Amino acid sequence: STHCISSAASDVYKRQNNNQRKSLVVGISGGIDSAVVSTLCAKTGLPTHCLTMPITQISAQHNLSMRHGKWLSEQFSNVEHHIMPLDEVYKEFKTMFTPTFQTEHAFANTKSRLRMVTLHQISGSSDGIVVGTGNKVEDFGVGFYTKYGDGGVDISPIADCTKTEVWELAEEIGVIKDIISAAPTDGLWDDSRNDESQLGLSYKQLEEAMENKSSEYYSRYEEIRKPNLHKMKPIPVCEIPKE
Repeated sequence: STHCISSAASDVYKRQNNNQRKSLVVGISGGIDSAVVSTLCAKTGLPTHCLTMPITQISAQHNLSMRHGKWLSEQFSNVEHHIMPLDEVYKEFKTMFTPTFQTEHAFANTKSRLRMVTLHQISGSSDGIVVGTGNKVEDFGVGFYTKYGDGGVDISPIADCTKTEVWELAEEIGVIKDIISAAPTDGLWDDSRNDESQLGLSYKQLEEAMENKSSEYYSRYEEIRKPNLHKMKPIPVCEIPKE
């Protein structure tokens, strides 16, 4: 775990330096992935902007985000914690659409994209780069993220870490225990659904399926993965013949 922490934090610093940017920008949801990434960002010593962005948020999730932001600000002098309520923006956005275009799933993805727009606004105004919080299972396994939402980042320091490794990292760097023990959720719904209830498999089961095609969970893993491959592949380009 210590090696992973050092590698991930060093990678964030190196990529920020290579991009000749002055700050790091990351959204904190109250979940373990964003808690680990934001802490790694803080450990680089670089100016770090951490954003709490509630949109019709369940109070337990928002409270964890606020607690983590407060902890970061107290532990690291280079961290600024910003609270950016997006409820009114989201509500106003919803009024533009007729019932035909008001599907629950589309609106869940809209929440993610509004947050990403906010992160890039801060990034663009502070010579920063937006730091992703996706792990290996989400980003390269089942594609469990929003295209151009939480997938619209500049660097991804934990995208080569399984969820199990993220939990280990969280323990090592002192993330709040309540965040570590909380059921993983994407925070895009107004109810209490979590990642496992949406996917039908736990992260441990998904990791097993990713590593072993003979796993009893592999067929379900493939069912989840296939519809999301478009997120993980380059955008199709029409190649025009030169002659």
